Amino acid sequence: MSRPPAGQRSDYRAFSQITTRWLDNDAYGHMNNAMHYQLFDTAVNGHLIARSVLDFKAGETVFLVVETGCRYYGEIGFPDVVTAGLRVASLGGSSVRYEIGLFRNDETTARAEGHFVHVNVGRTSRRPVPLSQNVREVLQELCDDSGAVAP
Repeated sequence: MSRPPAGQRSDYRAFSQITTRWLDNDAYGHMNNAMHYQLFDTAVNGHLIARSVLDFKAGETVFLVVETGCRYYGEIGFPDVVTAGLRVASLGGSSVRYEIGLFRNDETTARAEGHFVHVNVGRTSRRPVPLSQNVREVLQELCDDSGAVAP
């Protein structure tokens, strides 16, 4: 079974650094696969919070994860510093598909790449709500130049 080659830092539009922790390593001496998903969550939500388009405590809308996946290309573990690269692969009316690359220390080739689909929902109704113009503008900054944005 073939798979795509690991991506490069230059494939991503925004970056955040995340320090690994001792507890991230498993019995095999590397980061447990479940931790990669936590890094995806931290990178995506950290970006939204930093750009002031997510208020997870009091906002009228929140994002729920409806799909996620990961391809592993190499090990990461404590005490590595991970750089999470972020881009938007598709942008719908109330949803967004992020792609995240995890880079170990100063490496330029991803050790893991995943995707993360968020749906914007009403905080209390939990029903899909269209993305606001402000959120859409922030997400469009993460789209590649090929026009990955859906109408």
